[in-house]
Amino acid sequence: MKNALEFYKKQKDHHEEQLSAISKKLMISSLVRLLVFLAICYGIYYFFGNMNVLVPLVIGGIALFLFLVSRHSDLKDKSNKQKELIGINETEIDILKTRNFYHLPDGKEFDDPLHAYSQDIDLFGRGSFFQYLNRTALQEGKGNLAAILKGNEISNILKKQEAVKDLAEKADWRQEFTALARLVKTETPSATVLNWFQNYNFFVPALMKWLPTVFSLISVAAIAAYSFDYIGGIQLALWFFAGLLITGYFLKKINLLSGSVSKVQDTFHQYHHLLALLESEDFSSEIMKENQQLIRSEKEKASAIFKKFSKAIDALDQRNNMLFGFFANGFLLWDLRQSYRLEKWIGNYRQNVENWFKVIEFTDAYNSLANFAFNHEHYVFPEISNKNSGISAKKLAHPLLNPQKRIANDFSIDNEEFFIITGANMAGKSTFLRTVSLQIVMSNMGLPVCAENCNYSPIKLITSMRTSDSLNDDESYFFSELKRLKYIVDEVKTDRYFIILDEILKGTNSTDKAIGSKKFIRKLVSSNSTGIIATHDLSLCEITSELPQVKNHYFDAEIFNDELNFDYKFKDGICQNMNASFLLRKMEIVDE
Repeated sequence: MKNALEFYKKQKDHHEEQLSAISKKLMISSLVRLLVFLAICYGIYYFFGNMNVLVPLVIGGIALFLFLVSRHSDLKDKSNKQKELIGINETEIDILKTRNFYHLPDGKEFDDPLHAYSQDIDLFGRGSFFQYLNRTALQEGKGNLAAILKGNEISNILKKQEAVKDLAEKADWRQEFTALARLVKTETPSATVLNWFQNYNFFVPALMKWLPTVFSLISVAAIAAYSFDYIGGIQLALWFFAGLLITGYFLKKINLLSGSVSKVQDTFHQYHHLLALLESEDFSSEIMKENQQLIRSEKEKASAIFKKFSKAIDALDQRNNMLFGFFANGFLLWDLRQSYRLEKWIGNYRQNVENWFKVIEFTDAYNSLANFAFNHEHYVFPEISNKNSGISAKKLAHPLLNPQKRIANDFSIDNEEFFIITGANMAGKSTFLRTVSLQIVMSNMGLPVCAENCNYSPIKLITSMRTSDSLNDDESYFFSELKRLKYIVDEVKTDRYFIILDEILKGTNSTDKAIGSKKFIRKLVSSNSTGIIATHDLSLCEITSELPQVKNHYFDAEIFNDELNFDYKFKDGICQNMNASFLLRKMEIVDE
C-alpha cells in the first residue's frame, strides 16, 4: 500500500495543476459566451423588422448560447471537482502531520445515552472516534457511518474486512467518488425523495407521448412557410398561441412538478456520475460486488437511467429562461414534453431508486473506513476466530492517542473470563477500558486495530462507564446506574456480550457498595459473560478466591522525589499504591 502522506502530497500537486488548466479554459469560455451574446444583440438590432431573418436568427442564436452555457457549466463542474480534490488531500495531510481533526463534523447528534456503548467510549462528539474517522460527503452517508459504529453487529466480519481492504487500495477512486459526492447540493433528504416518488400522482395524458413531436414538426413547417411568405403572421401567431393554450391548461400541475424535481436536480445530476464510477470499477470484495450487482440488474445501467432523469429535469428547468420558455411552449409544447419524460421515468423506476440510493450512501460510509485503513498502514486486521476463544492482542493502544507518546499493552482474555482492574487515579484504567472497547467496535466493523497483532472471537459490546443523573426525569445518580445495570443483566440473557464497567455502584456507601458489587459480579459470571470491571475498591479483588474465572490486574503509580510517576502498564495482580492523599497534599488542598 502507498505511503499515505506522500500519496496525498502528490495528489494535491496534481490537482492544483489540473485546476490551473481548467481555469484558463473557463476564461476563454466566458469571453466566447459574451461575444456570441453581443452578436445576437447586434443581429436583432440590424435585422429588426425583417421577421423572415429575425425569427430564425433568434432561435438559432438562443440554441447556440444555451450550448455554450452548458459547456461552461461542465467546465465549472470540473473546476469545482478539482477544488474538492485539493481540499480532500489538504485535510488528510493536515491530520497526518498535526493530528488536527477537530474541524470535522463530530457526529454529536448521533450520541445516545441509552445505547449499549456509544456514550461511554467517546464514539461521538468533539475529539471522538467518529470525528477522527468520518470522511463522508453525503448526509445520508454520514448517518450510515454512525449506524455502522453503533450497530454492534458481529456477523460477516471477514467480508467487511475484505471490503475495507478492497476500497483502501483504491485511493484515487475513493477521492474521485468523495469529490463528486461533495458537489451534491442536497435540499431534500433521500427518504423524502423516495416518499415523493412512491406517492406521486400522474397528470400528463398518454397522448403527450406523440403530440409534442407532431406539434413541433408542424411548428417548424409553419415557421418555414412564414419565412417564404406562404402564410401570414396572423396564422403563425394563432398556431403559437394554440401551443401556449395547451400548455397553460396543465400549467399549475407542471409548476408543482417543476418545483419538486428542482429540489433534487443537483442530487440526480451528481448521483449518475457516482453510479457510473461504481459500475465501471473492478471490485474484488464480495460486499462491493453485491452492491455493484444491485445497480447493474437493469437492462440499462443505473447511471444511464439516472442521467436520463437528470437531463429531463434540466430540460424542464429551461422553462425558467423566460424568452426560451415562451417560444418553446408556444411552438414545441416544451413543458408537456419534459413532464411526460419525467413521469415516464418515475413510473418505470421509482421502485428501484431506493436500492440505488442505498448503494451510493453505503459506499460513502465505507469510503471512510477504507480511508482510515489507508492512513494507518501499520495497524492490523484482527484474525477472526469463531471458536469463542476470547481476545488476544499484542501492543494494543488507543488510535486517538499520539503515536509518539501512547503506551501500548499486551492484552489477552479468554471467553467467560472476568478481569478486575485496580489502580491509582490517572494511572490509565479508564483509557485502557476505552481502548479495549474501541478495539471490539473496530473489529466488528471490519477495521484494522491499533496493535501489533490481534486474535479476536467476535462478541458484542456493552458498557457502563458514564452514568449520570437525570433532572428532567427526577432520577438520582444511583437509580440511573441501577437502571443501566438492569439493562446489562437483561441483555446478557439473550446474547453473548463483552461487558465493561467502570466503578459500579458509585452512588452508595462503601460497605453497601462492596457487598452489592460482589453480588453483581457473581451474577455476571454465572451468565457466562466476559468482561472487565475497573474499581478503586480493593476488597472486590477478594472474589477471585471463590470464582476462578475472575482475575486481578492493575495499573500502578509510584512516587519518586516527591513526584507522581505513571508507566501506564497493564500488570497482573492487585494495585498497592493509591495517590489521592498525595495529590491532595501536592496541590495544597490539605495540609501535611
